[in-house]
Amino acid sequence: MTSIYGQLTIEQCQQKAQANYPQVKQFGLIAQSTEYTLSNANKGYLPQFSLSAKATYQSDVTKIPINVPGLTSLSKDQYQTVAEASQLIWDGGAIQAQKGVVRASGEVSKQTVKVDLYALNDRVNQLFFGVLSLNDQLQQNSLLQNELQTDYDKIKAYIINGVANQADLDNIHVEQLNAGQNRIQLQTVRKAYVEMLSTMIGAPVNPDQLTAPEIPAETTALLPNKRPELALFNAQNLLYESQRKSIYAANLPKINFFVQGGYGRPGLNMLNNAFTTYYLGGVRLSWNFGGLYTQKNNLRIIEDNEKLIDTQRETFLFNSRLQEMQQSNAIDQWRNLIKSDDEIIQLRHNVKMAAEAKVANGTMSVTDLIREITAENQAMVNKSLHQVQLMQAVYNLKNTTNN
Repeated sequence: MTSIYGQLTIEQCQQKAQANYPQVKQFGLIAQSTEYTLSNANKGYLPQFSLSAKATYQSDVTKIPINVPGLTSLSKDQYQTVAEASQLIWDGGAIQAQKGVVRASGEVSKQTVKVDLYALNDRVNQLFFGVLSLNDQLQQNSLLQNELQTDYDKIKAYIINGVANQADLDNIHVEQLNAGQNRIQLQTVRKAYVEMLSTMIGAPVNPDQLTAPEIPAETTALLPNKRPELALFNAQNLLYESQRKSIYAANLPKINFFVQGGYGRPGLNMLNNAFTTYYLGGVRLSWNFGGLYTQKNNLRIIEDNEKLIDTQRETFLFNSRLQEMQQSNAIDQWRNLIKSDDEIIQLRHNVKMAAEAKVANGTMSVTDLIREITAENQAMVNKSLHQVQLMQAVYNLKNTTNN
């Protein structure tokens, strides 16, 4: 199986995983929704039209206490149809404040998605370094099997020379079978990791094409935090500030220019009992004081929400700092272990070579030789694991701070 990307770095895997994740589609939906809502808010500046009609019957009507020739009394049943066009002149900034809330809400939604997508990096890191670790273990397994095969051939020769017996050869063969079983287990786990990583990035992955990252000689602790969660906290604060402006603007007076045209009985002339048309125009000021009852409490709610966000930010930074210190110490630990791994491997190799010589001379059992072979192999496996664990610890620190 060949990756369509050739050699794959961990950064490429992270980028591909985020681009392939279904949630990334929310960015387009959020942008569209924000645009539609802003468009609706802008329509508040357009002329507004309304049509109303009513028919009433009243118990009494206005009467003139003298008889006037040609003047008839008004009917108690009255009818009226009115069409009105109005144009907003000033709304106290309510529409502008509403647009600010819409934009801030869209930004909060977008930053929330970014936080969710950023969480993928940790999952990618675990799979990526898991495959690298299994690659190294499989390589060490191949070396072990080759060495066991070499010793198997030597023991067969020793049997001919009377230095060893069939039980010694069987011991070597058992270790060969164990190594073969271990290889099957390693390959099965690696296959599962590769399949999960392939699914996450949306393309087939060849485990041999994963490129181990370069590890810097030194890693600076307590790096500046650039996590998307901080941008989310800022966006939430901006949303609350927009909501505060919207509350103030909603409680200010509004001024409109309007024109009305009507048809009914009576018209504007209350002394004319016939159906007539009429019109009127002017400037209207309206001021709803009902919002003032709840304004204070609404502002307090916003203030409490802002304090809650500040607390969440402080908690996040505090926990992140603890993680940074823990991960920095882990990096130092793996670096120190790797420094001694080469010496341990060399010493284990010397002991194994001496054991092989003793077995050839008939002064050591094959069982003891197998123990020394296994110890040397384990030392090499430990070094490979420590190297991968160092790489993963460095990238865990990078992921914690987004550096």
